[in-house]
Amino acid sequence: MRVLIVEDELYLAEAIRDGLRLEAIAADIAGDGDSALEQLAVNAYDVVVLDRDIPGPNGDDIARQLAGRIESPRILMLTAADRLDDKASGFESGADDYLTKPFALRELVLRLRALGRRPATGTPPVIDVAGVRLDRFRREVYREGRYIALTRKQFAVLDVLMAASGGVVSAEDLLERAWDENADPFTNAVRITISTLRKRLGEPWVIETVPGVGYRIST
Repeated sequence: MRVLIVEDELYLAEAIRDGLRLEAIAADIAGDGDSALEQLAVNAYDVVVLDRDIPGPNGDDIARQLAGRIESPRILMLTAADRLDDKASGFESGADDYLTKPFALRELVLRLRALGRRPATGTPPVIDVAGVRLDRFRREVYREGRYIALTRKQFAVLDVLMAASGGVVSAEDLLERAWDENADPFTNAVRITISTLRKRLGEPWVIETVPGVGYRIST
């Protein structure tokens, strides 16, 4: 899962980002509405964690713009506005969920995972391909009934590959979906992660390399 945190309080945004990364959720930060729209135009996000009171286009403006798109990320409004009328107007603007400040990071993570269970593309929360079963909400992976312990990044990469339903995913797409914006496009992190992930899953290999194109789950 990849998340955009739209928050003008830098320390809070960085704390959220660092906490989400520990939960295998790649996260980027935008400090104002204009930056948020720029990043949303070039990156694919699963969820936008959106403060309403930000410089530039405010959270409600951004939510309305996203709601008008055919395919758009889920929106979780994270704001100090806690009155019922505030929540009602937030949902009317296009929010899928609403969490008020102060909040517990654990609750934010649970809400993000719940939103990830029903993405706009309709990918189910539990994916079962080629004998591999991936549960997004519980962050568990089994192969032929055997539990597979994965690192956070290995889980994120496997999630992207399995969601593609046998389609080829390029290294660039994996970097975009499983890493954050600071990932070096020339890094060999994808290749190394794929290699270690194959070993964790065991033989026969279920991740196939398509030379010059990318990777896919062999079905």
